[in-house]
Amino acid sequence: MTSQANILKRIFTLKDLRDKLIFTAIIILIYRLLAHIPLPGVDTTGLSNFFQSNQVLGMLDMFSGGSISRFSLVMLGVGPYITASIVIQLLTVAVPALEELQKEGEYGKQKINQYTRYLSVPLAIIESFGLIRVLQSQNVIGQLDPLNMALIIFTATAGTVLAMWLGELLSERGIGNGLSLIIAVGIISGLPSQIAATAQVVQSRVFVGLEMAVAFTLMIAFIVFVNEGERRLPVSYARRIRAGRSLGTIDSFLPIKANAAGVIPIIFATSILVVPGVIAQFLQSSGSEKIKAFATSMSQFLSNEIIYGVIFFLLVFFFTFFYTSIIFQPKQIAENLQKQGGFIPGIRPGTQTSDHLRSVIYKITFAGAFFLAVIALFPFVLQNATGIRTLAIGGTGILIIVSVTLEFVRQVKAQLAMRSYDDIIK
Repeated sequence: MTSQANILKRIFTLKDLRDKLIFTAIIILIYRLLAHIPLPGVDTTGLSNFFQSNQVLGMLDMFSGGSISRFSLVMLGVGPYITASIVIQLLTVAVPALEELQKEGEYGKQKINQYTRYLSVPLAIIESFGLIRVLQSQNVIGQLDPLNMALIIFTATAGTVLAMWLGELLSERGIGNGLSLIIAVGIISGLPSQIAATAQVVQSRVFVGLEMAVAFTLMIAFIVFVNEGERRLPVSYARRIRAGRSLGTIDSFLPIKANAAGVIPIIFATSILVVPGVIAQFLQSSGSEKIKAFATSMSQFLSNEIIYGVIFFLLVFFFTFFYTSIIFQPKQIAENLQKQGGFIPGIRPGTQTSDHLRSVIYKITFAGAFFLAVIALFPFVLQNATGIRTLAIGGTGILIIVSVTLEFVRQVKAQLAMRSYDDIIK
């Protein structure tokens, strides 16, 4: 306890670190205020009820921190930017020019970030227009004249650009990854009302309430355990001296995370499942009976929780392997090790090292993919087991909150360690 108190005292004693934390809190507060300012002429109560009754759009609303269901100034949040990031990452594999740009260090990283920002604007326009049309087809909002439609789309797009800017300010002048913090705080903001609603439901079912509390506690512990887990491959570097001779080696390790893909596969799978659901809801207002019947059958198919859960599980499992293969390049890592004079003991440099790395990452990714798929299905299993649907946050939301919290704590500790080192130097 004393150690924790000393750490807190140091945090607020160091002026620059204290300023970073205060700046982070102010930016988050500004964003949350914008998320609670609704656009005029929209029935927010009807919107909220609609999103609560739709599990696909409800998940999107969770990622936005409730901004979509409020139809707020930043209703799309950083969603278009995340979609643009995924698209750009996929293009770096398919487009050689982008792949080369990615290898150009800090300059390449800045250019790719710039392209991501540019792509976010048209995606925000498309997403806002599609969302309005879906809500109109479900009679959640009334018909809009072209001027009001354009005004809402412009405001939603500007809100996305503002959210991106605030996120980048957080990353540069605050603590932690700005965009991740915005998403995590948005999810956390919806917890009090969900917990209060759940408490009312389980008042007469104390045992069920205890089961839910135990389930969430175990899920958090499971997420922390797997999220922090890693396989450390031993790596040795030759120690060179005069005349090109080597004397001994320097031993190190190559860390491979058990969950290297993070929450990206879940976002991929959610996006894939959202598209047919949104199209089906939009087509249900079609004048053609055949199209309307097809849209109704598609909507009923996706509303079946067992089918939806199986498809979601398989998509998350597949995209975990897919995304890990993009971010983890065994051949490139093997080449870099060989250039630096490093090798894995017992494995020849070059092709054998690349094959060994590929074998290890596939085995670890299998466990990571199963972990993510279980996390994704956690809310469906819990809701069906207890019959309580008031607690909308599921494994995905918990995973984001836990991951962002761990990263935030790591960065604070790194800032403290850096300042302790500076004090020693001085």
